[in-house]
Amino acid sequence: MSESALPTLNTWVEIPKNSDFTIYNLPFGVFKNKKLSPRIGVAIGDKIVDLSVLDQEGFFSSLFLPEGIFMNDSLNELIALGKAQTKKIRERVQNLLLEENEELKNHSARGKVMVNRKEAEMLLPVKIGDYTDFYSSIEHATNVGKMFRDPENALLPNWKHLPVGYHGRASSIVVSGTPIHRPKGQFKDPDMEKPAFGPSRRLDFELEMAFITGKQTKLGDTVSTGEAEEYIFGMVLFNDWSARDIQAWEYVPLGPFLGKNFGSSISPWVVTLEALEPFRVEGPIQEPEVLDYLKCEKSHSFDINLEVFIQPEGKKASKVCTSNFKHMYWNIAQQLAHHTVNGCNINVGDMMASGTISGSTENSYGSMLELSWKGSKAVPLEDGEERKFIEDGDTVIMKGFAEKDGIRVGFGEVAGQILPAKN
Repeated sequence: MSESALPTLNTWVEIPKNSDFTIYNLPFGVFKNKKLSPRIGVAIGDKIVDLSVLDQEGFFSSLFLPEGIFMNDSLNELIALGKAQTKKIRERVQNLLLEENEELKNHSARGKVMVNRKEAEMLLPVKIGDYTDFYSSIEHATNVGKMFRDPENALLPNWKHLPVGYHGRASSIVVSGTPIHRPKGQFKDPDMEKPAFGPSRRLDFELEMAFITGKQTKLGDTVSTGEAEEYIFGMVLFNDWSARDIQAWEYVPLGPFLGKNFGSSISPWVVTLEALEPFRVEGPIQEPEVLDYLKCEKSHSFDINLEVFIQPEGKKASKVCTSNFKHMYWNIAQQLAHHTVNGCNINVGDMMASGTISGSTENSYGSMLELSWKGSKAVPLEDGEERKFIEDGDTVIMKGFAEKDGIRVGFGEVAGQILPAKN
């Protein structure tokens, strides 16, 4: 393994084969069930470690945490303690779950601490103040440029010089499992004399990942690429639902609006950068050379396998895309450095999405726009069905995991069903 190799860890918790939530992962989330009010937990196998009970039983006494810190309905206050403290919390939980550690294993409170994940309802993990969506996959940007502009000059002149992005709508970001109604809006096809209004006919998913900021800055401050990961708490899977027909008509000259802001879905468990460390890889070569403020002294790319499934109502799910986060041309440190280079301040809980993650092969394209090539060809599903875009009743499921030398760290899934447009 690499310099960031982890020692072999064994846990007394039963971990199902191919579980995303291993002893090496321990992501943070917010949950409740029929008996428990919202609180913060850590996922392992099919269980959730209730951190509030651990705290009440004195397992965190050496960390001098604020009282009731784990009884919140978001991670914001916990994250705001700083990475040094959240890292200690995660390491303490990891230590308690080791096979050789009997502190929790034989404790009378073990039954209260370990909650069945299938009986829990996952909530939005953070209160999201602001949301930014980037456009950082060169394969995706090239495909879109070929479809809508000049195939010989698919990338706009600025694309290789800066991480293109826009500010989205934080209020419509929802946790996995939340249905999304088909949006309505204006659209105008090339053969139409004037625009029409109605439900989107070209509803799409976008396979993305997002990072959550864990440290705030003051207005006027900047964050360098070298400092960036100090400000990033962790990552989630992100489905940026898109109404392509609404988007195509509205986006000139100011960019995405109603075609995007009707809903985005995220996975409920936040995987920390510490858990992703063993999967750090070199990113794509950037040519021409980037400006100094975007240069990186180390790699900020991660080898994370990504999959997208479409499940028609009452039928089997079909895999339509297999991609990888390592394809991203602009990395998370460059995104944050560019976002703040003008003095824009960030807050704890801000969310910054990667943009569609596409690879170089057709089966790795991260949107139906690309998979169906602007609706010109059908994407086959199981049971003989096919899709060009997402239909009412369809559930889109995205999964992500990193795996190396027997170590697996995953994100679970983000799923959302499309319901008909409201009257």
